[in-house]
Amino acid sequence: MKRQTRREFVKGGALASLGAGVNARLASELWTEVKGSLAHGSTQGAVPSRGNPIVPGLGLCDPQVRVFNGSVYLYATHDYSPENKFFRMDNWWVWHSNDLVHWELVSFLEPQQTFLHKPYTECWATDAGTRNDKFYFYFSAGPTQIGVVVGETPSGPWRDPLGKPLIPRGLTPTEERDPGILMDDDGSNYIIFGTWNYYIAKLNEDMISLAEVPRLIHLDKKFGPYGAGKTDDKPFLHKRNGVYYLSWGCFYAMSRSPYGPFTYKGSIVNLEDTEPDFRTENLVHDRHGSFFEFNGQWYFACNDQSQKGSQKFFRNSILSYIHYKDNGEIASIHIGGLGVARYDAARGQVQATEFFRIQGGYVQESPGGGFEVRGLTNGSFLVYPNVQNVPNNAKLILHFSSQADEMAGIEIRQDGPAGELLGHAVIHDTGGWGKYGDCTVPISSASGSVNLVFVMRGSSKEIVRLRSWEIV
Repeated sequence: MKRQTRREFVKGGALASLGAGVNARLASELWTEVKGSLAHGSTQGAVPSRGNPIVPGLGLCDPQVRVFNGSVYLYATHDYSPENKFFRMDNWWVWHSNDLVHWELVSFLEPQQTFLHKPYTECWATDAGTRNDKFYFYFSAGPTQIGVVVGETPSGPWRDPLGKPLIPRGLTPTEERDPGILMDDDGSNYIIFGTWNYYIAKLNEDMISLAEVPRLIHLDKKFGPYGAGKTDDKPFLHKRNGVYYLSWGCFYAMSRSPYGPFTYKGSIVNLEDTEPDFRTENLVHDRHGSFFEFNGQWYFACNDQSQKGSQKFFRNSILSYIHYKDNGEIASIHIGGLGVARYDAARGQVQATEFFRIQGGYVQESPGGGFEVRGLTNGSFLVYPNVQNVPNNAKLILHFSSQADEMAGIEIRQDGPAGELLGHAVIHDTGGWGKYGDCTVPISSASGSVNLVFVMRGSSKEIVRLRSWEIV
């Protein structure tokens, strides 16, 4: 590959097309181009829409996703080469997206910029947090110590404020690695870390020192990719509706306190909900990742080794929607190539809960099984961008329940809640909530690719509960 071609490849945003054809030399050369571009104040451009994996062929792994200032930032490790025979990772990455479809490399952290002060090949798992308009990037220096750097933006530039590890070797009986950050509702911040056994400590307000001695987290049952009696590495904590979720890969437990004790619940990954192209012999192994909420939707980001060209030491990252049952437990996720925030009319039915954005509504279990969108009143809207393969003279079929006692409807618009009107669905009483009916709406002015927005019109009462839609 000629140098000019490589530069065009990088700056044109075509990194995603490397796929299985990438080799160690090419990956190294491309990374040199990326570093040079960043050093001169620019990036390689957004990676084109590919679904899952989100950035294939570059070894983007251990995705820790955070939403800062209304944008998504992915803090990641970087498997060096598809020819790796061990976990070689030479630096850490920060990627950015506004739509979960196009991803842009905006920053990297070299070990020379940290207390390590020299090149290092064990740049392991990461996470990030924020406080007082500063951003903190936590990282594993191999399996034995955790450091932190600070920046004025979510992508740096970074400086090491301590000049030494935040979590040094030997502080606890577990391995001091794989930090996860919990930013709690009351302003408290915690760091969790470890392998097999997890330790947690509250951070001081400066975010670079511990407010307490790390405590052991208690689980009522240990189970993970290695079977009974063991968890895994890379713990992560997130909170929803007053419940704390401790996860290790795709396995998780629940508690009412960040310190536990936690009650084991199971795995969110299973064979039946995984598309054939993404099935592997060890489906639940190495699902290191994170949970996050964006625009009212919940997601899970994790490692994946299923695609051609990847392997145990050269991995990809994928995204899936997350839905919570009425009892707080997490439903099994769907893993497939379409990914999130993208839709394909040729695939048929789309679950209404798989929206990109919601205003004035929420997701809840449906009495007919699965999930539905509820709480939709006048002015509520749902956004489904990047709908592909829309035929000419298309019709939209909505599947819903309603007990509307007056005229109600759904405006089908393009690009935004005030965008071009494509059609209008009249919502009729289906005989009560939990009893479902269909409504068909011509949207003949839309074809090819369209960004759909459903806007509710009616009274201040709940108008409709949406289960699914499809375009024919």
